Amino acid sequence: MMRLIPCSTASGFLLLGALAGTPSWPAFRGPNSSGISPESKPPAHPSSTNGVVWQAEVPWSPSSPAVAADRVFLTTFAEGKLETRAYSLGDGRLLWSRVAPAEKLEEFHLTEGSPAAATPATDGRHVVSYFGSFGLIAHDVEGRELWRHPLPVAHTAGNFGSGTSPLLLSDRVILNRDLATGSSLLAVDRKDGRTLWETPRPGAPTSYGSPILWEHDGVREVIVAGSLALKSYDPDTGAERWVVRGMPAYSCTTPVIGDGLLYYAGWSPGKADSPWPGWEGVVERQDKDGDGRISPTEYENGPAWFKAQDLDGDGWLTRQDWDTIGGLMKKGENVLVAIRPGGSGDVTDTHVAWKATKGLPYVPCPLYYDGRVYLVKDGGMVSCFDARTGSPSYVQERLPAQGGYYASPVAADGRVYFASLQGKLCVVRAGGTRPEVLHETDFGSRIAGTPALIGDRMLVRTQSKLMLLSEPASR
Repeated sequence: MMRLIPCSTASGFLLLGALAGTPSWPAFRGPNSSGISPESKPPAHPSSTNGVVWQAEVPWSPSSPAVAADRVFLTTFAEGKLETRAYSLGDGRLLWSRVAPAEKLEEFHLTEGSPAAATPATDGRHVVSYFGSFGLIAHDVEGRELWRHPLPVAHTAGNFGSGTSPLLLSDRVILNRDLATGSSLLAVDRKDGRTLWETPRPGAPTSYGSPILWEHDGVREVIVAGSLALKSYDPDTGAERWVVRGMPAYSCTTPVIGDGLLYYAGWSPGKADSPWPGWEGVVERQDKDGDGRISPTEYENGPAWFKAQDLDGDGWLTRQDWDTIGGLMKKGENVLVAIRPGGSGDVTDTHVAWKATKGLPYVPCPLYYDGRVYLVKDGGMVSCFDARTGSPSYVQERLPAQGGYYASPVAADGRVYFASLQGKLCVVRAGGTRPEVLHETDFGSRIAGTPALIGDRMLVRTQSKLMLLSEPASR
């Protein structure tokens, strides 16, 4: 499975912390997927027309930028090619692009998904990318391929496409592969790509979040959210340590840590606020020829969602397909949860510090910042909770930027940044009893990836551009 590419630079992986003074945002949502850049002072009034340091044309994909060694790394998909790309942080020049040679593309939702949805991870010397159609592939920052670890083409539930991003941890790369069948958590050696361990995740159909590291009391554990459960694993062996049940049926988000606790928030359809309709009503309305099943031409929500719900892939929607999805959704619980460290086995009843059930996000991850937990859901509804107690500061307050949200919130210098799918960016003062909007701007183009905060600048990826923004000289 693993292939090693001989290269004089293939040894000596450095941790990002060793690159003192180098601006970095090393993975999805930055350090440990936190969405926080403690030392940064990004622009308070970001704009697509004023204070633009540079902009580069890039093929669209929903992955986010990662930054290290004065370079910006992206995954892209265009003209049938899956690529890892490096751009100069200084001037936006394309420095290199390298193709992941997939023999076959995974199936994916044509407008909302992509076979290049995973954000690369970098330690400042090396870049690791994941493509569901190919597997893992590593390059050095000059674009020389170091190793590849091919994996079977990902088959996600409903053929939506992959979404998880890799985690670089010490001497290894950790990848969550929650698929329609055969889900597992995989660790490979960071210097040569060989398998270190692989732990099956039975009962974990497709999820889209990424693994994170939680360090406490001299313990290191990898945390992974999945369907119906949140789990902890030993990073050295892959052994499961604990589980918290009562999670959403489908998990799109990644946990965060802060104040000695772990926070997870997620929502999926099928509960009281978005009930799954019964089969009888669906077939009565859409089964035009009366044969008791629904064909692609009969299905009123279009071919993409038909494929997503045709679980057995036989070309028909049947009661079995419909009830299987509905049954999973009924088991799920939509929740924001804070978890205490420690414990083993099922800690659902012993280690949950607090819960909340309002303002829950579908795609954007929760944000812990300065003693608060922030959420944003579709419609531009933002919520804020005390991180230690769960006491709400405000719940479902509407931002000027409404519509859908895929990008996760990020924060620095006393401000929280929210980017909507429609391309509007709101800057909100952290804290308070209501969201105080300090600035809003419209990029006029779709934003699905999460912005990166780099020193006194900010990277935003839109439908067709990658932009480095600074504080406007005048407003």
